[in-house]
Parts: sequence; C-alpha cells; structure tokens
Amino acid sequence: MDANQRSALVSWLAFTATFAAVRGITYSIRAGRGPFRNLSVGAAHLHHYMWGIGMIAGVGAVAVRGSEQQRRHPAVAVSYGSGLALIVDEFALLLDLKDVYWAKQGRISVDLGVGGSALAGSYFAALPVLRAIRGARARGETRP
Repeated sequence: MDANQRSALVSWLAFTATFAAVRGITYSIRAGRGPFRNLSVGAAHLHHYMWGIGMIAGVGAVAVRGSEQQRRHPAVAVSYGSGLALIVDEFALLLDLKDVYWAKQGRISVDLGVGGSALAGSYFAALPVLRAIRGARARGETRP
C-alpha cells in the first residue's frame, strides 16, 4: 500500500473500532453496568460528538499548518477515523437537534455507522481485484 492507502485503511480501522466501542459503552451506561457513566457539566450532558468535532478540528489544523511528515503520521488518520465515528454515532441528534439517541430516530446513526464501515471495508477488500483489472487493461489484456 502507498502512504495514502495506508492512511485511509488506518482511518477506517479507527472508525470501525471507535464506533463499536462507543456503541458498547453507551449500551452499558444505559443498562447501568460497567465503570462508565454519562459526563455532565452542571445539568448539561456532554455528548460524545463534541469530542469528535474537537478531534476533526485538530486534524484540520494539522492539514492546514502541519508539515508533510505530520500530515502522514498515523495519529492523524486514527484521530480522523475516531473523531468521525464519535460524530456519526450521534448523527441523528445533530440532524434533529433533539436527543433522539435511544429513540427510533436514533437508528439513523447506527445505520450510517454500520453502512460507512461496510462501504469502506468493501473498498479495501476490492482493492487487489481493482488493481489487477487496471493492470490487465494497461497491458492490453481482455481478462485479468
């Protein structure tokens, strides 16, 4: 894999792992099990999309001001994928501007997260086949 493909793969893996972990943590919080609890400041609940927005903003800052070496660092790809997962997990909340996380409308977030993971995973799984087809066409072959 070249550096761009490696970054995309690391980002996808971070997205998938973070999305799965967040779903597990939020279900354990709702069930009242495990060490995790909701984080609030006063009466205001701090939703995890806020941390995702912060991570994506940090990635943007590196993209705008960072050196090439900094932009290609695996931490940037991990931060992007993880931050995006935190946002997508609460996408229904952002879409409706209401806390619908556990309502039927909250299913949008789950569908987007699973669908995004599936599409990205399919892309990475298909890369070897796509490269073989591209190589065969470049060589003038009709079949890879």
